[in-house]
Amino acid sequence: MQRKKPLVQDYAAYTTEDFHVWRLLFERQMELLKDYASPLYLSCIEKVNFNATEIPHFGKTNALLKELTGWQLSVVPELVPQKEFFELLAQKIFPATCWLRTMAELDYIEEPDMFHDVFGHVPLLANEAYANFMEGFGKLALQWIDVPEAISLLGRIYWFTIEFGLLGNGADINIYGAGILSSIEECRSAVGVHSKKYDFDIDTLLSTTYRTDVLQDKYFVIASFEQLYESLAEIDKIVRGYIDVDIIQKYAAPVAK
Repeated sequence: MQRKKPLVQDYAAYTTEDFHVWRLLFERQMELLKDYASPLYLSCIEKVNFNATEIPHFGKTNALLKELTGWQLSVVPELVPQKEFFELLAQKIFPATCWLRTMAELDYIEEPDMFHDVFGHVPLLANEAYANFMEGFGKLALQWIDVPEAISLLGRIYWFTIEFGLLGNGADINIYGAGILSSIEECRSAVGVHSKKYDFDIDTLLSTTYRTDVLQDKYFVIASFEQLYESLAEIDKIVRGYIDVDIIQKYAAPVAK
């Protein structure tokens, strides 16, 4: 379907249907997340003042994030190219759409809309360790941006952490990945007894395959966002071990700091 994809957020342009869609999505997702989401995510939802009755206003959210972690949102019409995406992360800017799915697309949409981008990703940018990981990941990816093999591996890290990561220890495991937080079916899959859950191990993660067109059945569990942030140097080291030395020398990627 054809839809308008704004380059700026015109809050007055949101329709009655837009507010209804946001409310429905927010309320039904929070009903699940109160039991399954990481308490850190739930506390961050409050920090950025997200609620059912108000579609997030980027200006207000940016003012809050600036005080908390220095991050900002930037409106994009759709998915941005990899290099631009990582450049933005490295500058503590998260690219997000500001358009919402329709009522007819409530349960399934082919491309990420505002609910995924903003509800799923933005609250945790109020958490310092998580925000630091996002910034550091952007800087690390830029060092490898011309090496497709390395970017593919880093994409796997991003998928199993930022998009579909779990947080906790033992039986106390909660959701923090945006792809799960913004989807009812992914929530049920992640917390279900049939999904496989692995301790966060970079070698294992990089050898684990995934598909983007089905519900996930494998997840990696971090102990803390501090662990995630501190793993950046190890991620760089292990990625180097996966890439042929001739390729590394060709692009002369510098060692991550």
